[in-house]
Amino acid sequence: MLNSRAQFSGQFWAKQVRLIARVTVLLGLFADFSRPLLSVDSPYENLSFSHRFHLTETKATCQDCHASVWKSSSSLDNNLPSEKNCLQCHDGAKARKECTLCHTDPKTAHSFQSPPRNFRFDHQLHGNLGNLAPIIAAAIDSGKYLSQAEKLRKRLDTSNPCVACHRGLDETNYSGPANLPQMADCLVCHAEIDPPFSCEFCHTQGAQIKPVSHTPDYIDLHTSRKAQLDKQSCKICHGTNFRCMGCH
Repeated sequence: MLNSRAQFSGQFWAKQVRLIARVTVLLGLFADFSRPLLSVDSPYENLSFSHRFHLTETKATCQDCHASVWKSSSSLDNNLPSEKNCLQCHDGAKARKECTLCHTDPKTAHSFQSPPRNFRFDHQLHGNLGNLAPIIAAAIDSGKYLSQAEKLRKRLDTSNPCVACHRGLDETNYSGPANLPQMADCLVCHAEIDPPFSCEFCHTQGAQIKPVSHTPDYIDLHTSRKAQLDKQSCKICHGTNFRCMGCH
């Protein structure tokens, strides 16, 4: 009886494995894993573009495409390149006739509108400060950087001021959250941490600043035997001199 059950169980799971394998193959045939999952308001919704190719193969610079950044004083500004920017290089007959060179579906191509921003940022002001990469690197080397930085440090040996904050673009096609500056980058210079007052310096009213993990029973959830590790994650908002009893 036991042997029969074991045999049935083995046959059952073998069928499940074969079924999963077939589904995986089908998904592989129909899915394009070279493109990220994009929201409907993504600037890449209808574009074929590679940051990696333009930065490493054509040796284009950030300023070639995002020239407006140097005069941008508001986070609401749309600093994405326009078609006019692209045609500075792609000005041949082929580019004008073969729209699919850049647009996956030329019939639905449209301008991208910047989404609402819930923070303040002045690119012009920060750009005038020069290359901040050595400053961030020094904070990491001295142990004052308030986040994990193992993979980050090697990207900061750069003379490109844009790459100081927007790292890894030379290794990816489509930019995303991973290429945006971390909160810890900002806190290298904006080191006076006094929540919630210091938060309001950059984050506008209505911004979701409080982490979703901070539920009413949060104190029970984050006082584990890994208390020191848990406390490390608090530094990004509360600084290095906070006491747990300051909140509880």
